[in-house]
Amino acid sequence: MTPRKTFGLEVIRFHENLRLPDLTGLGVDALLPLDDPAARATTRAFYRKFFGDRSPRTFVIGINPGRFGGGTTGIPFTDPVSLERQCGIANPFPRRRELSAEFVEAFIERMGGPARFYERFFITAASPIGFTKDGTNWNYYDDPGLLAAVRPFIVQSMRDQLAFGARREVAIVLGTGRNLAFLDRLNEEHGFFKRLVALEHPRFIMQYRRKSLGRYLEKYERAFQTVASP
Repeated sequence: MTPRKTFGLEVIRFHENLRLPDLTGLGVDALLPLDDPAARATTRAFYRKFFGDRSPRTFVIGINPGRFGGGTTGIPFTDPVSLERQCGIANPFPRRRELSAEFVEAFIERMGGPARFYERFFITAASPIGFTKDGTNWNYYDDPGLLAAVRPFIVQSMRDQLAFGARREVAIVLGTGRNLAFLDRLNEEHGFFKRLVALEHPRFIMQYRRKSLGRYLEKYERAFQTVASP
């Protein structure tokens, strides 16, 4: 019997069947957590647990996975600690914390916990795969050659993900600088969403504005509650 098509199953199929862009000659490596059987297992468990329905979600779009969060667990902005402690999904990964994941964990708790949050929101990224260069995280926009190589991949990936069940009225962009500038241009060209709402990236907040953490959590809450309203 074929499993009932749900938002979560569509996400799983998307990630397990990604066609990667050609990165030859760029000195950049793709970060592919789902090459690890443990990450495939946790990814499947997460999306089946929180997205086992057909309801549309508001998209929340980050940059690309980093090594110690989504690049390890397969879940955007979720490190191994958050995955087990907040989401209830046991995993074998080293208990290393990641700054963005710490912020998102605190914010999701503020929004009522993962079950309530994920029934309304879907977190993804401009590029669903991450990148490393010389062993460090690398963003899709950090090099013009990389950006040119992955641009068609990003466009097609967004089109594919919209079919999961996106609310097309508005999307939230995490990153008010280069990520927003790129996604704004892309959205004007392709009409993915009617409008974009931008917020400071969690890593920026945790690295440079941590003393104002409470203020940023409040700002996030206001923005998310506003876009989630009918």
